[in-house]
Amino acid sequence: MAGHTENEITVQAPMDLVWDMTNDLENWPQLFSEYASVEVLERRGGLTRFRLTMHPDENGTVWSWVSEREPVRETRTVTARRVETGPFEFMEIFWAYHEAPGGTRMRWVQDFAMKPDAPVDDAGMTERINANSRIQLELIRDKVEQRAREQMSVAN
Repeated sequence: MAGHTENEITVQAPMDLVWDMTNDLENWPQLFSEYASVEVLERRGGLTRFRLTMHPDENGTVWSWVSEREPVRETRTVTARRVETGPFEFMEIFWAYHEAPGGTRMRWVQDFAMKPDAPVDDAGMTERINANSRIQLELIRDKVEQRAREQMSVAN
């Protein structure tokens, strides 16, 4: 049994702004509340290999792993996967962006399986990812919409 999540949000901002802000890896610590740092390790064509480091969890543990991410602007999609899987047997993430009334709909799909000795099983991780995805998507929405308002006020 593997885990699967799907979460989405509509951002009241132009597609290009949503795309640019959410694909600017170096600024993820300012966009997501959970990431303390991002270190780009390698760029090959459109593929970026990078290390994500989270803020300490409630037990003081700092989680860090290497992922790969490949955005394709023409299709407004991103595929990503963990290279250092940690407690996961695998973790694959798909982002899709679509025009929506008044803005941009951003959708995250995550497919994964936990290792047998992981501290949580597939069902538990599904719950965690769904809960955290809602929090992160709302934060991203708010920050992108704020930037869109700022750009509009400068333009006027």
